[in-house]
Amino acid sequence: MAGTQFFGERIKRNEDPRLLTGQALFTDDVNLPDMLHAAFYRSPYAHGRILSIDVSMAKEREGVVAVYTAEDLGDYWQPGPLLVSPPPVKDIVFNQRTQVPLAKDKVRFVGEPIVMVVAESRYIAEDAAEEIFVDIEPLDAVIDLAAALEPDSALVHDELGSNISAHVVQCKGSYEAAKAQADHLINRTFEYDHGIAAAMENRGVVADWDRRAQRLTMWDTTQAPVFIRNGMAALLGLSENQVRVIAPFIGGGFGPKIMMFYQEEVLVPWASMQLDRPIKWIEDRSENFVATTHERSQTHTVEAAFSRDGRLLGVHDVFLHDQGAYAPYGLTVPLNSQCTLLGPYDIEHYYSEFTAVFTNKTIVTAYRGAGRQHGVFVIERLLDIAARELGLDKAEIRRRNFIPPEKFPYNNEIIYQDFAPLKYDSGNYEPVLDKALQMIGYEEFYQTVQPQAPAEGRHVGLGLVAYVEGSGIGPYEAARVQVTSSGRVSVATGIGTQGQGHFT
Repeated sequence: MAGTQFFGERIKRNEDPRLLTGQALFTDDVNLPDMLHAAFYRSPYAHGRILSIDVSMAKEREGVVAVYTAEDLGDYWQPGPLLVSPPPVKDIVFNQRTQVPLAKDKVRFVGEPIVMVVAESRYIAEDAAEEIFVDIEPLDAVIDLAAALEPDSALVHDELGSNISAHVVQCKGSYEAAKAQADHLINRTFEYDHGIAAAMENRGVVADWDRRAQRLTMWDTTQAPVFIRNGMAALLGLSENQVRVIAPFIGGGFGPKIMMFYQEEVLVPWASMQLDRPIKWIEDRSENFVATTHERSQTHTVEAAFSRDGRLLGVHDVFLHDQGAYAPYGLTVPLNSQCTLLGPYDIEHYYSEFTAVFTNKTIVTAYRGAGRQHGVFVIERLLDIAARELGLDKAEIRRRNFIPPEKFPYNNEIIYQDFAPLKYDSGNYEPVLDKALQMIGYEEFYQTVQPQAPAEGRHVGLGLVAYVEGSGIGPYEAARVQVTSSGRVSVATGIGTQGQGHFT
């Protein structure tokens, strides 16, 4: 690709002048005539039974237009859709539970919305929300993953009889056979911490129902405007051409802004149709901390079998995954961890078992890798530990375990999230590694930089990770590409900008 105009070159981004001069449109910039504002009363408890809700004072406040509880939603109150079905794995248990618009009977995480207030201003709506009285009987919170599976644990969803969201076993070969041949075994427990996103702009929705035209327009901080349009049309009983979703600049996506459907995302358009006025809701920072989906927590108990020359014979991994209170994305995150752990390595024997656990935490969905980094973390730590214990260079142990070019296409045999066996069509990893080591000055680092660092008061190391990511799995949408008479190319697509230069 030498000499190309764009690949590997620094180019000016089309969107930067608007962003740098404050001319870019964000959802909070949308202000419409006669617009109302929404605020929410959210659960202060991680787990509890709702005994009563008193909204009488909030309704009496001047400027309050409407107050809605779950009972007021009627048939519109229903669990959200399951966005990704579980794969056709033989050994699988799956318990579907998805979020509801407003909590009814029970709250399951701090920040879960219970009451929606619509008023002439956000200030009035917030003040009215503080005048709502919800009597909640606190219940033991399910927080620890291992404790959540004990018989005497409190239950996030009582009707399930346990806190198991899913249990999946996938394997290839025979790990016990690999273990019997091994010269060296490594046993470890790896903890991958809980985490949240903190975008420059929080979530927000503006909805405007035009009764005359019978058309709904939404401005939404979403990464998936086409799918929000289709889904909202179905939920509201409209045709898709009656709903327009505009995803302006969203101040960073990272994954949580592809979640469908957030409670506020469902409620604000519905309320606009009820009141025949535009409504805006913009998430504040404290709401973002508890109401935007979370990610990460996993505990892996893993054993790896190695030959004395550093060949990875097999891996046995059992892990727990935190789903939070609901699981709208099904098994996407833990399944990605299970599949991505194999990486670019020729692993003949693999046993993987995970239990996805419901807890009284904010909903967990895809975020910056969607579980793939968890699997990478486990296998790469194992290789680093093995290299140290077997006296091998960390680059060399990876080189010895790469899938060789002659083995492609390579079938990992286990099922991926596209419902098909995880197959790598091609690859030649060793030259890529060698080029990377050259570019970062790998040998010089260990020969010169690291030995000199202590004398300079520094302690430095060098991390090395190899990674194969499954991509192009959809869903898909159409695009229109037009070559104009000037020679310029115009591309129109419904994809939402997420901060990575999509306009450019």
